[in-house]
Amino acid sequence: MAQFSALGTTAAVAVTRRDRLPDATAAVQRTIAAFDLACSRFRPDSELMRVNAAGGAPVAVSSLLLEAVEAALRAARLTDGDVDPTVGKAVIALGYDRDYAELVAEQERAVPPLVSFAKVPGWQGVKLDRESGTIRLPRKVTLDLGATAKALAADRAAGAAAAAAECEVAVSLGGDIGTAGAPARGWQVRVTDDHAAGPEAPGQWITLHGGGLATSSTTARRWQTASGPVHHLVDPATGRPVEGPWRTVTVAGATCLDANSASTAAVIRGVRAQEWLESLGLPSRLVGSDGHARHIAGWPPSGDDLA
Repeated sequence: MAQFSALGTTAAVAVTRRDRLPDATAAVQRTIAAFDLACSRFRPDSELMRVNAAGGAPVAVSSLLLEAVEAALRAARLTDGDVDPTVGKAVIALGYDRDYAELVAEQERAVPPLVSFAKVPGWQGVKLDRESGTIRLPRKVTLDLGATAKALAADRAAGAAAAAAECEVAVSLGGDIGTAGAPARGWQVRVTDDHAAGPEAPGQWITLHGGGLATSSTTARRWQTASGPVHHLVDPATGRPVEGPWRTVTVAGATCLDANSASTAAVIRGVRAQEWLESLGLPSRLVGSDGHARHIAGWPPSGDDLA
């Protein structure tokens, strides 16, 4: 397996043919670099930053950014707006206006900042025109593709790596996993609150035979403010960090993008999440604030196979 820093987190590449790992890793790195240039909210030369700065004018963009914004709008539609890409200003108001590592490093050297809260305008105002290849935002709206773009990147990177290496590949971006095929025994995955916590952290081993896996958590990306700790999962209904019964939700889906959309929405939906995930037949692991894990819709009770 190869690991490297990417998109403000850790990327990992696993293959079924060790000799093809360099080819797979290079394909993943190319894919991630393309997504970073198209979708980053933290680099001034990204396409997304041009769209956010356009002041309501349509902006011609690449097919990759079109696909990423389409994916974010699809997630918003399927979750009734619980996953909303127009949370950008609300997240920035909380202080998340730079790469997370930079945010934490700066806070270690300075007094925690005051925070404010911003209204989330709603995804319905985003206008995407495939024919002209343009995206137009209402004035003063800021897109944050965040998790959906990372999940889509994991899916696309796995496919590109499998084609380059001619073997089965799994790609993890910050613990969100996309696959292209699987070994006969499946991919062994450790599910925890934080992908960087290590195998000794409370969690569960599962076997993934395909599709995607995603974890959304209120514990992994937290920072201090003058008002207390906050995190990056914003409830679009309030513009504030979500406060609910789940500290972590992990979901398995047909793709990493689908899994991520569901896991993020489940954290925001709170007590309604279990019935919703059951109705969709999405195997899920929900960890409450008390640390107790609930397994629903076919999630294995122990280190068993997740079909």
